[in-house]
Amino acid sequence: MEEPNCERDTPRMNKYACACAVIASMVSIIFGYDTGVMSGAMIFIKEDLKINDTQLEVLAGILNLCALVGSLCAGRTSDYVGRRYTIVISSVIFMLGSILMGYGPNFAVLMVGRCTAGFGVGFALTIAPVYSAEISSASSRGFLSSLPELCISLGILIGYVSNYFFAKLTLKLGWRLMLGIAAIPSLALAFGILKMPESPRWLVLQGRLREAKEVLLKVCNSKDEADNRLRDIKTAAGINENCTQENFVSLHQKSRGKGVWKELILRPSPPVRWMLLASIGIHFFEHATGIEAVVLYSPRIFKAAGVTSKNKLLLTTIGVGVTKAFFIFVAAFLLDKVGRRPLLLFSVGGMFFSLIGLGFGLTMIGHSGDHNLNWAITLSIITIYAYVAFFNIGLCPVTWVYSSEIFPSRLRAQAFGIGVAVNRATNATVSMSFISIYKAITIGGAFFMFAGISLVAWFFFYFFFPETKGRALEEMEEIFTKTTRRDATNAAGIQLSGTTHG
Repeated sequence: MEEPNCERDTPRMNKYACACAVIASMVSIIFGYDTGVMSGAMIFIKEDLKINDTQLEVLAGILNLCALVGSLCAGRTSDYVGRRYTIVISSVIFMLGSILMGYGPNFAVLMVGRCTAGFGVGFALTIAPVYSAEISSASSRGFLSSLPELCISLGILIGYVSNYFFAKLTLKLGWRLMLGIAAIPSLALAFGILKMPESPRWLVLQGRLREAKEVLLKVCNSKDEADNRLRDIKTAAGINENCTQENFVSLHQKSRGKGVWKELILRPSPPVRWMLLASIGIHFFEHATGIEAVVLYSPRIFKAAGVTSKNKLLLTTIGVGVTKAFFIFVAAFLLDKVGRRPLLLFSVGGMFFSLIGLGFGLTMIGHSGDHNLNWAITLSIITIYAYVAFFNIGLCPVTWVYSSEIFPSRLRAQAFGIGVAVNRATNATVSMSFISIYKAITIGGAFFMFAGISLVAWFFFYFFFPETKGRALEEMEEIFTKTTRRDATNAAGIQLSGTTHG
């Protein structure tokens, strides 16, 4: 008889684990703030520093390119120094970037600050979801691992509000305060995170069993749950589950990140290959389906849809931010109840139909040349909000939750970093090419293109994504092993059938 899994039988969320995940996710608020505030600050930067549109595009896009490098470094760093200290490092990098941008006497210094902040973004996006996943129980992991995305949305809204208030100051002071003020919460967060416990899974991989048990006793609701989780983690790390040496266990090879790339890229096992494909795929499709075009260029899209008043453009753009934050908040509570897979398929299906409607509405307005085509204007506005809602209730949070939980502990941080690098590269590509794309194939055609990509994404998720809701992190390899075995069996059956008929 199978022994009951204590994590599945404990639906009550642990308050201490929740507090740790919230603090770890706060670094994402700073990233979201930097993203949101830059959209308004660029108006004043252009006027003050006398830079051209090409320099502005580089300033906006360089953050994601530097985040790509940061995400690849963060995984190895967290394997070496631990998850907690890696979050501290990301906060310090953010602080330095904010100080440089706030100082910003010229374009060169501003770019250095933006690059530094981008490097910190890569660290933050990689480590916050990994830490939250490793500190959580299976019953609350979806909610806690989605907190970084919720914090990014809140940060973006705070950035919009800062734009409004700091814009009232002088030209030279206003935009510098917009960008530089983020250094204050970055410093406070760096000190606050030092009070958090280390990830128990990382501690076990270092052989520090006593410390891991102490952490688990705090983040679990009972001693039995802590013992069961410790037993599962030890087994996954190759330590005998009956090992009674609690202070320190000398492992043959501590997890310092060595050999991970070989196991991920050069000689992956079938389940690890499947996990990596799933992680890279979902990070690619998160941005290839067009969300960055809508968030960054929503004023242009609304203007193309017939909204010409500046006040109305501002209100409709803020509405996109509010919609984003609200539906991520709703999704956080649904992930552990509905499951990752149903939310993902529902989300991408809704995005497909919303993009079709948006492309049709914008195409009709473009061909008619009449911004008084009220039904097409209404359709375009409704479908923009619908698209943002569908994206944020599924694809957005599931991307980060799913890819942070599926990998074995020894691979998790660096494998997740690869996914984040793909995410940032796709983000940068879309954000820096959208204007060129819609000028080449019309703005309506651009959204028809994103609709086509969404349809491909739906089939990818349908065939390649097993459900992970309520399963312990140590069970993920088993889930993907069963998936690969089933596919191999089906392929063998098809081949045998073809041979028989032949």
